[in-house]
Amino acid sequence: MASFSSSITTSALVFLLLHLSLNNLAAKHGHSTARHSRHNHHQSHHSLVTNTRLHQAYLALQAWKQVIYSDPSNFTSNWIGPSVCNYTGIYCTTHPNDTKTQVVAGIDLNHGDIAGFLPNELGLLSDLALLHLNSNRFCGILPLTFSNLTSLFELDLSNNRFVGPFPSVILTLPNLKYIDIRYNEFEGPLPSALFNKNVDAIFVNNNRLTSVIPSNLGVSTASVVVFANNNFGGPLPPSIANFANTLEELLLINTSLSGCLPPEVGYLYKLRLLDVSFNKLVGPIPYSIAGLAHLEQLNLAHNMMSGNVHLGICVLPNLQNFTLSYNFFCEEEGICSNLTSRGIAFDDRRNCLPEKPLQRGKKECDAVVEHPIECFEDHYGDVTGGGSGGANALAPLFSPPSHP
Repeated sequence: MASFSSSITTSALVFLLLHLSLNNLAAKHGHSTARHSRHNHHQSHHSLVTNTRLHQAYLALQAWKQVIYSDPSNFTSNWIGPSVCNYTGIYCTTHPNDTKTQVVAGIDLNHGDIAGFLPNELGLLSDLALLHLNSNRFCGILPLTFSNLTSLFELDLSNNRFVGPFPSVILTLPNLKYIDIRYNEFEGPLPSALFNKNVDAIFVNNNRLTSVIPSNLGVSTASVVVFANNNFGGPLPPSIANFANTLEELLLINTSLSGCLPPEVGYLYKLRLLDVSFNKLVGPIPYSIAGLAHLEQLNLAHNMMSGNVHLGICVLPNLQNFTLSYNFFCEEEGICSNLTSRGIAFDDRRNCLPEKPLQRGKKECDAVVEHPIECFEDHYGDVTGGGSGGANALAPLFSPPSHP
């Protein structure tokens, strides 16, 4: 809390910077004549000569333009001359400590389909608060000069072709609150330091990340964490409970997660969405989930979970969608057998539920009944590599269900 309090002033300035720059967004694209007039008014010849910050931005953007190899929508066609605030996708505002000085506060090239890479000179954009590059064809690795972007608040690199290990340089940025690197080719482990940052959202899904989810998850401030479609393996660590005060959405779809779902997920009392579908989870549903009063969507589909579906989960006050298909559950308690009568979207196909349609065959179900999975309190020991679960989670003697 001390470090968070000490950064309040800086964060407030960054918010102001973002607010001012984004307020100009609609006008910049909707009224090009007025835009040029306004920028020409603010940027006299004298200011262009004396404003070293805009000169640095000019050097950075010109270096970037030189390594852009395809720009089918001509985003960068007007990146000519020193008036960088007139460039398409570039947003300027006044410096928070000097209202007479214009700075480049934001870059938004979303959906440009631009091909190229990010040069070292981008580190000259030290006033940048927002960098949005999603849905392009940028490739390569992030330059280490990104460490100079100390005002950066939002970073969206999603849906590009970046490669290499997780870009740890972004962990050095003191004001970064929004991290979105999904749909790229990043590989290797996630650094545990990612979960010690004071961030609002973490999107790392749809990469080539491996190893396991770090066991020592820090006290995160994130409200949304999306790990989906990576190859982590191993169990979800009980330190997920450290996200309790802020986490509202946790998506772990298709991450090769194994072992038992830890009861600590029930400590995430603000959780609205929990999706652990398409994994290798075994054992029962932790009863602690029945305490998640804000939970709206729960998806356990396509795992190897078994046991009862607890009444306490089915009567959660805000539950709207509960999917547990393609598992080995053998009993639904009380109203759980008819949740659709409460207006809840419910899918319990391909389980071992007596007298329910579209269930597994007796042979499949008997294999589970004869070899039940027991989840002990201490079964979340250290996991090496892509192990099949915690130390005391008994290995199943049946094959995982295939994805449809």
